[in-house]
Order: sequence, then C-alpha cells, then structure tokens
Amino acid sequence: MMCPGGEMHFPRRTRTAADRQRSKVFRPLLWTGIGLVAASGLLAVWLLQASSPEPSANALAATGGHVYVTNQLDNTVSVIDGRTNKVVATVPAGKAPEGIAIARDGRHAYIADNGSAAVSVLDTRTNKIVGTVPVGKSPTGVRLSPDGKTLYVANGGSNSVSVLDTRTNHVTASVPVGVSPVSVAVSPDGATAYVANTGSRSVSVIDTRTHRVVRDLPAGNSPVGVAVTPDGGSAYVADETAAKVSVVGIKSRTVVATVPVGEGPFDVALAPDGSKAYVAVLGPGNVSVVDTRSHRVSATVSLGPPGTDPFNVAVTSGAVYVTNQGAGTLAVINPKTLKVVATTTVGTSPFGVAVSP
Repeated sequence: MMCPGGEMHFPRRTRTAADRQRSKVFRPLLWTGIGLVAASGLLAVWLLQASSPEPSANALAATGGHVYVTNQLDNTVSVIDGRTNKVVATVPAGKAPEGIAIARDGRHAYIADNGSAAVSVLDTRTNKIVGTVPVGKSPTGVRLSPDGKTLYVANGGSNSVSVLDTRTNHVTASVPVGVSPVSVAVSPDGATAYVANTGSRSVSVIDTRTHRVVRDLPAGNSPVGVAVTPDGGSAYVADETAAKVSVVGIKSRTVVATVPVGEGPFDVALAPDGSKAYVAVLGPGNVSVVDTRSHRVSATVSLGPPGTDPFNVAVTSGAVYVTNQGAGTLAVINPKTLKVVATTTVGTSPFGVAVSP
C-alpha cells in the first residue's frame, strides 16, 4: 500500500493495469468526471432498491456494544450503536485514520492515523482522544495482543512494526519487516505476530518475546489482509492483485491452498469458531465466504454494484461488519442467513472497523 520510498499515497479504486502500478492507500481520493457520475448513479439506484431493513435481533444479539469505523477523508471515527445500527457520535481523529483496534475491556480504541504517523488513543466512555503516540511512517494496520497489553502497528512507509505498551502508551520496540507492511494478525497464544508485506510479497513472522522476525512466509503477489485461525494452524492472506486468498500453513511454512474469490480482495476475517473466512472483495462489491475445511467459496454476499468498494471486515458470533469505501457505508451481515440486515451511512471513505466487547 506504500511506495518503497516511504511516501504516503492513497488507495485506488479502479482495477486497470495502470492502476496496479500505483500505491494502494487512500483509494477513493481521485474520483472525478464521468466515472464518478456513472458510479454514483449506479450506487444510488442500488441503495434505493436495498434501503436498510430493520436489523435482525438474532443477528446482532452477540454484539451488544459499539462499532467503530474510521473515515479516511473526514479524519473522523464514527461510533455506531450495535443494537440500533445508528451513528451516535462522530469523533475527530488524526489525519487519514485507517486501522482500528478495541481494548478487551472496551475502554479504549487505538487508531492508526496514516497521515499523522501516529496512533490516537480514544476513550470510548467520553468519545475523546486522550493520547497520541508517534509511530513509524504511514501506519495502516493495528492489532492488539490477546491479553490487550500490546498493540502492533504496521508502518507501511517505514517497513516496520511498532510495538506499543498500552499501559503506558509508549513504543517499546520497532521491528524491521518486509516492504510496505499493511496489516497485522496475532496468534491466539500471543506468541507470534504475522505481518502482510504487500511490497515484498510475504508475511513476516515475529516472535513477540524477542521482537525479531524469525521467518518470512510466501504470500502470493500482493498480500494485504491477514488473519490467523483460532487454532493457530493457518494464516489466511488476501492477495489483492491475484484475486485470491492464500492459505499458509504455519508449521509447513508453505501455501497449502489458494482460493479464487474475485477481483481485488482486500481484507479477510475469520469466524470465532474458525469455520468460515469472510473476504471483502473490491471489484464486484461483495463478500466471499470461504469454507475453511474445503478451502472453497461457499457463498457470496452482494453489498452493491462495482464502486461500492467493500474494504475491511470485522466478525463477531452474531454479525459481520464491512466498510464500503465507495458507498460511504457500513454493511451488517447476518452470518446465519448471509443477508445484509442493515446499512449505515458513516463518513467519507470508511476504512477500518472494530467492535467493542
């Protein structure tokens, strides 16, 4: 998502060969002319046809808290009531907020401000930013350790991961990784962090005790999103330009399966029981549901026409949340019926999404 020189660029939203040569952060900045008019018209028609139904109580019963969405172009975070799917607050953040993670106790949210080279700390009780922690250049992905004591920040412009102590809000280590790291996942036991390096086509494996990269795993052409199964046995990697998800065996250190999912997969998240992987696919505007036993797409959920741009995914036992960059919305999917049960308008160019306990 970053150029090797470390400059911040913005994500593209088209899928031409020329576009693939550009940097991948902040995709929707350059909507202009006829393409915007046409895409807006198609999107408006679809939204009129699929206006938000009442949320299913069964689908959202396991949420109970709030959903947080970062809005890149507004420099804000939308706070959404998980029971009503209504925006209850809009919080100013740093410049170009992207990834977001919520503390285990739900009291703080950690926001990667890509344009500010910092992490903002949000007090979720007051909806105020209570701290700003300098990290590397162009931070994009953030992930908390299972015990909540450590935050890992992928710095796309610095080719590094910042290790932040959440008790002191200080960076305790900086780990060199591959080129243009964009996302981080942590193993269930907290012993290992996995970093998707889109510029070097790899996933760096970090020993979280020593803060050193112990190996690099192959990860296709352009790894962007990464998620680890609940048993810690596999990593699922969204390979944007190859239109597939790579399944990497942690012990074998090899790609054990590839799953075609459609053009432009950007993020992947696993169900709590590990039975399904949900993949946000930019090109066709849908979520591909992958059966993790068969490594095949078992269902596809349409979120809108091309230009909707499903971008990032968060999953609970009761709901699947997807930010739609092009549409400026958050979609809520019932994981049992695989139907969209709510669509909430948020800010401009929504990027990251996280759910409080």
